Amino acid sequence: MAERAEPMGMNAAIAGMQGETDSDVAALRAQYAAVRSFSERLAAPLSAEDRAVQSMPDASPTKWHLAHTTWFFETVILSQYSEDYAPFDPAFAYLFNSYYEGLGPRHPRPQRGLLSRPANDEVMKYRAYVDAAMQRLIALRASEIAALVTLGLHHEQQHQELILTDIKHAFFSNPLMPIYAPAKARPADAGALSWREHTGGILRVGHEGRGFAFDNEGPAHEVLLRPFRMASRNVSCGEYRAFMEDGGYRRPEFWLSDGWALAQSQNWDAPLYWLCDADGDGWGVFTLNGVKRVDADESVAHVSFFEAAAYAAWAGARLPTEFEWEAAAGAHPLPGDVWEWTRSSYDPYPGYKPFDGALAEYNGKFMSGQMVLRGGSCATPPGHIRRTYRNFFPPAARWQFSGIRLAGDL
Repeated sequence: MAERAEPMGMNAAIAGMQGETDSDVAALRAQYAAVRSFSERLAAPLSAEDRAVQSMPDASPTKWHLAHTTWFFETVILSQYSEDYAPFDPAFAYLFNSYYEGLGPRHPRPQRGLLSRPANDEVMKYRAYVDAAMQRLIALRASEIAALVTLGLHHEQQHQELILTDIKHAFFSNPLMPIYAPAKARPADAGALSWREHTGGILRVGHEGRGFAFDNEGPAHEVLLRPFRMASRNVSCGEYRAFMEDGGYRRPEFWLSDGWALAQSQNWDAPLYWLCDADGDGWGVFTLNGVKRVDADESVAHVSFFEAAAYAAWAGARLPTEFEWEAAAGAHPLPGDVWEWTRSSYDPYPGYKPFDGALAEYNGKFMSGQMVLRGGSCATPPGHIRRTYRNFFPPAARWQFSGIRLAGDL
């Protein structure tokens, strides 16, 4: 995609961040400062009013993301390891807890947009207060807390992507369709789609324990794969438009039952953010950089799992399983700029054990009713993509930068 999700570039220190437990105090402090400052740079183009908007229950205001990631460091690390730490404001524990039942009650997610107070300035003071305390603690106890700090930084990087996806939805919901950040034109060139064959067999998948990974990426284990083939690139907007023009949204034979019912009830006829021209002879698309014509060569984005599966059926192919995707990515690069839906439900690996303590709620309790996506998107922070990363969303979700890579049997 030519859409630019990063307004001001990325600190090189983060691009090379490995997430490993690091007793080197200076390196850990630099990593912490770089990730935290990047969140604020992502928020910089937004006004205080922009940062308070919540356009749907699944999304959160930018101000909330900035405060929640700060709450994570305060609650999980400072309150446990800093003997003299005093919370910035005890009320924030209720306002900015996300879903951790073991850490106390919390403000309802669909009502985060009602939090006009604390004001944006107060949230920024909260961040500065916690950052100063964290830097002092890292200097004193780096070897003890390095693993938790690294987890907190990767957690913040997840929210950096959500800052962009959530504000995009909010701006799309605004009749003015504001621009998040201008970008220079970067013409896309999809190139011819080709297929790469894989022999299958018994392959080892999952994280092997070197470097950072979330608990849901392991343990590594063997899987049996039949021979398969994988497309060399993502499905393009031009290819997806052919599906639309062939009646793809009106032909139930391509759709899973739940997807067909949802598409009909929601009147889907194109990916989220596509806009039909007034004269009916073309399509525009809303991006973080404003409205533009749909570029046939760009990767199609903002499609649900149901739309991805319907397109694959129409194309005479299928979606890959997450293990096929991981095996293919290990054999050769899988270039792309959207998260790629797989045909795999989000389930625990054999022998899965969640993080200890309250962090056991981080991933495991969501292993129901979700589908796995692999890869990464134009909004994923550098240094946050790995072959074993398991993203997950409900099959109806469309507001993420989610797209399609085809697979097939041999």
